[in-house]
Amino acid sequence: MFSRHALLLAAAAIALAGCGSTQVAAAPAEQFPAVAAPALTITDPWVKTAKKGMSAAFGTLVNNTGAEVTIVSGASPLSPKIELHEVVESGGKMIMRPKEGGFVIPAHGTHELRPGGDHIMLMGVAQEVLPGARIPFTLTVKGGKPLEFTAIGKDFAGGKEDYQPGMGHK
Repeated sequence: MFSRHALLLAAAAIALAGCGSTQVAAAPAEQFPAVAAPALTITDPWVKTAKKGMSAAFGTLVNNTGAEVTIVSGASPLSPKIELHEVVESGGKMIMRPKEGGFVIPAHGTHELRPGGDHIMLMGVAQEVLPGARIPFTLTVKGGKPLEFTAIGKDFAGGKEDYQPGMGHK
């Protein structure tokens, strides 16, 4: 049961709340600074499922700053060797190759990593990537803080990409 003291306090609080109008002054904005968005993020990151060998990671890089941002390399415990790749036409056929200069994301812009285009290439994958697997990545940003994220394993048969040796990979 409530003590007499607790009941008196509750009654006083109710009485004060009912007296007159209450005005709350707005706090100056500088007391509550806006929370800055991270400089670089990635939306919908995923990794193509694979038995072993090669795979690739995709998503959309988002630059929240007023200056361009360049990704120069990547790392993941899934792969001993990661390269930033592009797919280009050469000699009448599409080939994959390392992306000279890395991925450049324009100020307040995005850069899509997609099958058949720019992507994060994983080589020497020794363990199977299953649907729903959670794969950690770290991307190195030229002159900036690294971007760490987790990509999800996803089945994808769309453009019949084959990230195995012999697919025109240079």
